[in-house]
Amino acid sequence: MALVTRHGAAAPPSPVLVVALEGWVDAGFAAATAVATVLEQVATETYATFDADELVDYRARRPRMRVDDGVRAGITWAEPELLVGTDRLGSGVAFLVGPEPDYRWRVFAREVAVVAQEIGCRLVVGLGGFPTATPHTRAVRLASTASSGALARSVGFIPGSIDVPTGIADALGAECSRARIPSVGLWARVPHYVAAMSFPPAALALVEGLESVSGIVVDTEELRASADTGRKRVDEIIAQSSEHLAMVRRLEEQVEEGDELEVPGAEDLPSGDEIAAELERYLRGES
Repeated sequence: MALVTRHGAAAPPSPVLVVALEGWVDAGFAAATAVATVLEQVATETYATFDADELVDYRARRPRMRVDDGVRAGITWAEPELLVGTDRLGSGVAFLVGPEPDYRWRVFAREVAVVAQEIGCRLVVGLGGFPTATPHTRAVRLASTASSGALARSVGFIPGSIDVPTGIADALGAECSRARIPSVGLWARVPHYVAAMSFPPAALALVEGLESVSGIVVDTEELRASADTGRKRVDEIIAQSSEHLAMVRRLEEQVEEGDELEVPGAEDLPSGDEIAAELERYLRGES
C-alpha cells in the first residue's frame, strides 16, 4: 500500500515547505501558534496525505470521536498532510502538518523529499521551540539547525558541537538536503518558566524568522499584540514575588554575559512549574 496519496491540487511556483508536525518539542507552543498564524492568511489545498495507519501509534494518540446525544457521529483519523497555497504577494508556500510519525521515519522522510522535489520546493523550514534559561523580558532569539553555514549564520546558532535528540523536522531537512533542497530548522529559545504554556513572543520570533529566510509575507499585527499582552501578564506574575524578580534579574545578567543556556546556581532558582502554575491561576482570574 502506498504511503503517500496525491490529491491533484496544483503546486504553487517554487514554494518554501514549512514543517510543523505535532508531537515533539514545542516549548511555549511556539511552532503551533506560528504555523496557525500563517495558515490563517493562506488559502490552501491538500496536495498529498500520508497513510497514518503506517505511521501513527493510535494507542498513544487516539483518534477523536464525536458523539451527538449518545450516537457516534464520526471518527477523525489525524494524518500527516501536505498543503499548498500562496501568500498575499503570490509567493508559493507549502505546509507539512499533522501528527509526527511514530514509525517509519526514514521511509516517511524519503517520501516527503520526493514530494518536495515534485513541487519544485526551494527551501525547507522546520519550526520548533526549546526551553532555556532566558528571561521573558528580552527578545526571543532563534537558534538554527541548517544544511549550510550560510543559513545557520543568517538565523543564529549555538556555538560548538552538541549531541541532542532530534525531531522529525530535522530528519526531513537532512533527507531534503540530500535531494539538493536547502533546509533550516528555526528554534525559538523559550524562557524555561513559560515553556509549558502558550508564549506568543516565541511564535512571533518564529514567524519573523520564517519571513527572513524564505521571503514569504505574513501579517503579524495580531500576533505582535498577543506577544505584548503575554509579556505583560508574565510581568504581573513575576512582580508579585521577590524570589521570582531575583530569578529574572539573574537571567538578565546571564544573557548580558552572553550565555543563556546555563545559569550557575540554577538549582536555587524557583522552578518553571511554580511560576507557570501562578500564571495559569492569574489567567483564570483566581489571583
